[in-house]
Amino acid sequence: MPSGQQARAQASAITPGKQSPDVEAAPTDRVLALFGGHRLSPAQRRIAQYMVDHLTEAAFLSITDLAERVGVSQPSVTRFASSLGFSGFPALREALQPIALSAGTQSPDTREEIRRNELQAAVDAEIENLESLRRVLADPNQVLEIGRELALSTPLTVLGLRISVSLAEYFAYAARRIHPDVRLVTRGGSVAYDALLQSREAGGTWMLAFAMPRHANETLAAMRAARRTGLHVALITDLTLGPLVDEADVVLTAGTGSRLVFDSYAAPVVMSAAVLQAMADADPERTQVRLEGYEHAAEQHDFFLED
Repeated sequence: MPSGQQARAQASAITPGKQSPDVEAAPTDRVLALFGGHRLSPAQRRIAQYMVDHLTEAAFLSITDLAERVGVSQPSVTRFASSLGFSGFPALREALQPIALSAGTQSPDTREEIRRNELQAAVDAEIENLESLRRVLADPNQVLEIGRELALSTPLTVLGLRISVSLAEYFAYAARRIHPDVRLVTRGGSVAYDALLQSREAGGTWMLAFAMPRHANETLAAMRAARRTGLHVALITDLTLGPLVDEADVVLTAGTGSRLVFDSYAAPVVMSAAVLQAMADADPERTQVRLEGYEHAAEQHDFFLED
């Protein structure tokens, strides 16, 4: 008789597929799709981030006004549009305007009328993050593919520094139940480099890194070190642009809640659980054997309270 956790692992296996045609991408996601797959300079990333953050305004600005608000030159804006495949800034603006208008129709938030305090506002923001993640996971193929790669990497290195330590620890703790060799790195500098080098020399092929705000330079250094040793890098982060994203082979994005003094991580935790599920799906026989072993050990040592 499978345990509860074993049954959940079997019942929740992810089904590959393509995004349903009736799932309409959010305006922000549509704008990000214009930038996807393009290597942007720091100035261009600032322009892109401004457009994401101020979509309904940026889509109707002149090139002069946009350059002034972002703090770049007008030629930088022109080069940015060209790098995305547009003939110039007017063509980019024309592509942005219908997206901005659709965002405008969604802007009145009726939930504001029923909010009573900042805690409810924080929960609402997290719900929005989860809704965005739900749209991303409408096509699960990227998560399935990275799950297979991480499952095959032995050892598998999991990196989380500073505020991201807790997410990395959660992932590593769970991953050890379905993977034979998971190595957790929570310190930067030479300690991280030694651990990454040892992992690669032992046959590892992938590192999974967590990077939540404020994003640490140590994380960027560790990702670059991982790539120098020959490891591929998968990144779970809230960022859509920037040097951390540029250093990763695969990026899984999940927004963080920032309405309270300390950020909250509902969406990154769900994304982590989805990747763990994909790893379990990649080798169901190994998953079953390892989960049974953990359940047997728990029963022998009375690890858990009786239900």
